[in-house]
Amino acid sequence: MKPKYGKKLTLKLINKIIIVTIIYTILFILFWFIGRIICSFFIWDYKNFLYRLLTGIGYNLFFLIIIWLIGFIIITIICLRKTLNYIDAILNASELLIENNETWITLPSDLIEIEDRMNEIKQKALYNARLAKENLDRKNELIVYLAHDIKTPLTSMIGYLSLLDEISDMPKKQQRKYIEIALKKSMRLEELINELFDITRFNSHGLELDIEEINLNLMLEQIIDDFYPLLKEANKEIKLLFKDKIVIEGDSDKLARVFNNVIKNAIAYSYDNSKILIEVVKDFEYASIIISNQGKKISPQKLEKIFEKFYRLDESRTSKTGGSGLGLAIAKEIVLLHQGTIYATSDFEYTRFYIKLPLVQN
Repeated sequence: MKPKYGKKLTLKLINKIIIVTIIYTILFILFWFIGRIICSFFIWDYKNFLYRLLTGIGYNLFFLIIIWLIGFIIITIICLRKTLNYIDAILNASELLIENNETWITLPSDLIEIEDRMNEIKQKALYNARLAKENLDRKNELIVYLAHDIKTPLTSMIGYLSLLDEISDMPKKQQRKYIEIALKKSMRLEELINELFDITRFNSHGLELDIEEINLNLMLEQIIDDFYPLLKEANKEIKLLFKDKIVIEGDSDKLARVFNNVIKNAIAYSYDNSKILIEVVKDFEYASIIISNQGKKISPQKLEKIFEKFYRLDESRTSKTGGSGLGLAIAKEIVLLHQGTIYATSDFEYTRFYIKLPLVQN
């Protein structure tokens, strides 16, 4: 619930008017009483104008009430003017909210809560603006890198296919070699183009889920099978551990993408000749999936950013680990849409990704 600053300010104003009015009334009565005592020390001529005036005011209740009301109106106007000054101060301070600098807002002491709230809003706005600029810079940088990376396999493909076209009597063995290279380069080209599409899709519209019941164990087995050629090339192995059949509710295509992205990351950043371990367990109303790989320790600073858009652990952009930096960011968004959680830990022995997804409730 949003704080009702207007109501609080109104109550403060009313309290101030009441307190000042009570003090004013006490002083008014005290002044009237002291005035009568002082006047009693003098001998007055009843025909004297001043005597008649003071007597008329001092003993006439109607005149006393009129004078008191005039004072009360003056006090109320002063308090209201102060409140109007508060509005001016808030309006002037609101202009600082849209300024992209760290000039913080200061308001009168009565508006300390509003001052704190406005500074909190400005701090969030500055953070969001900084984050948006960083994302834009990363995206632009990655598009330039990807465009350059696309040109490399494309040039190779054109070169090898041109040789195949020009040399009609090329030996079969050499032909096969060139075709294999061209095929490998075309697959790399497809991967890079898909990354460019990911950047566009991720920024233009959100993700929607098509919910169904999923056999999690079977899904993971199928995904692991798809990685067999990549694992064989690096002499790596994935071991899947589970005790019970685990059924979750979710979008099978998008969850497959989550596991695909996380496993691909584990393969890319693990040591050669090492094992990647995937454990699946029931954790109350959730299925917990822990994906562990042996590799270099990831610093806490990098772990904080690992799920951000366009963030890449490897800045060198090697073909082994170079990517758009969207894989884990998309994985996190999909997991959150499934009311789950995802996070990572890292030490000198293992890097672990923890994914929690709700089980199907019987």
